[in-house]
Amino acid sequence: MGLAFKRLQNVHEIEALRKQLQEERAASDAHRVRVCCGTACQATGSLKLVDKFEKEAAEKGVTLEVVKTGCQGFCQRGPVVVQDPQEIFYQKVKADDVPSIFSNSLLRGIPYRKQLYRARPLDEPNTLMKDIPFYKKQKRVALHRNGIVDPCNIYDSIREGGYAGLAKALSGMTPEAVIEEVKKADLRGRGGAGFPAGVKWEHSTKAKSKIRAVICNGDEGDPGAFMDRALMEGDPHSVLEGMIINAFAIGAQHGYIYVRHEYPLAV
Repeated sequence: MGLAFKRLQNVHEIEALRKQLQEERAASDAHRVRVCCGTACQATGSLKLVDKFEKEAAEKGVTLEVVKTGCQGFCQRGPVVVQDPQEIFYQKVKADDVPSIFSNSLLRGIPYRKQLYRARPLDEPNTLMKDIPFYKKQKRVALHRNGIVDPCNIYDSIREGGYAGLAKALSGMTPEAVIEEVKKADLRGRGGAGFPAGVKWEHSTKAKSKIRAVICNGDEGDPGAFMDRALMEGDPHSVLEGMIINAFAIGAQHGYIYVRHEYPLAV
C-alpha cells in the first residue's frame, strides 16, 4: 500500500484518505483472496492457508493480496476462502487445495469445483457467496464489515467506510445532536434488557462529575445476547469508532473495554 502511519488532523483528512484507498484498490491489478481467520477457522488450519497462498504467489511471481479476515459466519464449513472481486466461495479448504485454487481459479478464472459449496453431496455447487443459502437472505448491519476487512488493518476499515460515522459527528454536530440521533435510531443494548442507548447517554451527561469514561462491555454473559466476540474479533475499529462517538456525546475523557480472557483474538 505504501502508506506511512500518521496522525490525521481533521475529518477532511479521513475522507481524503478513504478516497485515496478506494482509488488505489480500484486501480490495482493484484489478485485478492480473503481467508477467514476467525477462531473456528484458525482451529481448522486457516493460517496454514495464508502461508500457502503467499508461498504460491512468491514462487509464481504473482502479486496476490491475502486478507486475513475475522469470522465469515459459516464456521461449520471452514476454513473458508473467498476470491475477489467475483466472491467465489471455497469451503473446507486444505493446504493441498491451494495450488489448484491458485492456478485454476485465480490465474485462469476457472473455479475449483472440488471445494465449492454443495448443500448435499450430489447437488450442483454454488460458486458465488451470494448464492449460498446461508448468506443469501442475510442483511448484516453491525457485522457488515466482518469477513471483508483485516481486523488488524485500520486502512482496510477506513476504505470500507470505517470512521465515517465519527467524521459525521465531528463535522458540525453538537453532542446533544448526536444523542438525539442515537435516540431516533432506537439503538439498544443487546445484553437482554434492550435499554435505549440514547437514553443511557443522555443520563450520563447529567452526572455531576466532570471526569467521565466510556465502558464497552464485551462480555457475552446473557444467553442469546449479541455476539460481542464476533464484532471485536472481526471489526474492532467499529467498536473503537462507537466508543469515540460516545465519548464525544457525553464528554468522556477515558475509555475502557471489558473483554474476557476466553477471547484471545479480540485481546
